[in-house]
Amino acid sequence: MKVSKVATTTARRIFRLCQNENGLDEARLSMAVKKIAAEKPRDYRGVLLALKRLVRLELERRRVVVQSAVPLDPVTQERVAAGLRTKYGDALTFEYKVDPALLGGLRVRVGSDVWDGTVKGRLDRLAQAF
Repeated sequence: MKVSKVATTTARRIFRLCQNENGLDEARLSMAVKKIAAEKPRDYRGVLLALKRLVRLELERRRVVVQSAVPLDPVTQERVAAGLRTKYGDALTFEYKVDPALLGGLRVRVGSDVWDGTVKGRLDRLAQAF
């Protein structure tokens, strides 16, 4: 379903109203969605779709995936988390994965930002250079 510009603009306004200083306020968002569903204004489906997209993007922006070749000890995990919290804020959720194919180093993904400091990544970049 294609979402109109008016619905997208309305969803952005509602999304901004549902935010506070700490990020997205779930209670406000829930109340706004219930009110839209109950009142059914013009193009309410488009507004809800656009609002769903904005919420999904916000949640992805706050999700951190850290990949390493070996399991990280708690001290290293906390050091990585502290560094990312200073850059992106406190409302982050962390997920640590082990991928032996990386050979060494870390790959960190925060939303759409990716930092690849793995040995495999370096070898791949070196192979592309030749």
